[in-house]
Amino acid sequence: MFKVSKTVTFAYGHRLLDYQGKCENLHGHNGRVELTLSARTLGSGKMVADFTTVGAALKGWLDANFDHKVILCSRDPLLKAMKEHGQEYFITPDNPTAEVMAELIFNEMKKLGLPVCKVKFWETDTSVASYKEDK
Repeated sequence: MFKVSKTVTFAYGHRLLDYQGKCENLHGHNGRVELTLSARTLGSGKMVADFTTVGAALKGWLDANFDHKVILCSRDPLLKAMKEHGQEYFITPDNPTAEVMAELIFNEMKKLGLPVCKVKFWETDTSVASYKEDK
């Protein structure tokens, strides 16, 4: 099995509902995502995928959806204020934890047709969550 990975960084804000601790408050992170693709055989260019194409897809999606936005759960009361003040945001179905965001990015990259096998999401330099499908 061949595997390649591409890493992209971005800035975002979020908070967690029904959580006791610092993360219940609105705060920001410099996040990092590592997208890993796999293939049993190499394509005609002897690659799993072109790094430029993979990077453009991942960075394009992150820039459009997460970068410099506040990521909030769909039931967060802050959404009303964000809308009223014209602030950019992204809505997740559950609390925007690193685990939820890793799964979300995994699914979005699959929709783009990439042979995704794993996504790692760093919330900080020392805290990382990952998501991969069980086969």
